[in-house]
Amino acid sequence: MSEIYEAEGSGLSRVELAYRQLKTNILSNEYPPGFQALEPEIAKKLGVSRTPVREALIRLEAEKLIELIPRRGMRVLPLVPDDIIEINQVLTGLECLAVELLAKKSCGPDVLRPMTDAVQEMELALENDAIEDWAKAEEKFHRLLISLAGNKRLSMLVDNVRAQAYRARIITLKLRPKPFSSTSAYRDVFEFIARGDWQAAKSRHYDHRIEIGNILIEVLDRYQLPHL
Repeated sequence: MSEIYEAEGSGLSRVELAYRQLKTNILSNEYPPGFQALEPEIAKKLGVSRTPVREALIRLEAEKLIELIPRRGMRVLPLVPDDIIEINQVLTGLECLAVELLAKKSCGPDVLRPMTDAVQEMELALENDAIEDWAKAEEKFHRLLISLAGNKRLSMLVDNVRAQAYRARIITLKLRPKPFSSTSAYRDVFEFIARGDWQAAKSRHYDHRIEIGNILIEVLDRYQLPHL
């Protein structure tokens, strides 16, 4: 409830505030897969009326994070292995398009500096065996890739799909091999983008996404994770 009140001065509507808080609760696993709650319970916890909560829940259902059940409120949806595979396939297509768009823009080093920083932060995190710092730097790289590509609709689609995969990513990150290969791939992709070689950048990112998909499948099979 306090987070809703603290954000009152931001100019955001109560619907947006409720949506953001609920989404944060889901992605952080405060509301784990299978969690159920009625609208009045959620509204009371957030300190808002049922109307903004209802509208926020409709948005979250459209993003496949929850399902709305008549007379039973909302239920947080789990991710099964097939979901994770499908999400990775969609992200592969969307992010490869972003790589192509960005490389074709021939941005200067000042514009691309934050991406350079993100790659360096990943490399440093691996040197320090700080996997959570690595994950934050990787997330930063992805956000910059999409935002600098400059396609607002693409950005919206990627945000929605990545949100669906976030819980699985956090859990599987500690089960997969240390991401030296991924970090090397991000370095290559960035350098191709910086040179404006969109074909090489796109091909390298595609190969990397396929590798990630294979790693996820291996982790899911090895640890027999029925859902996340």
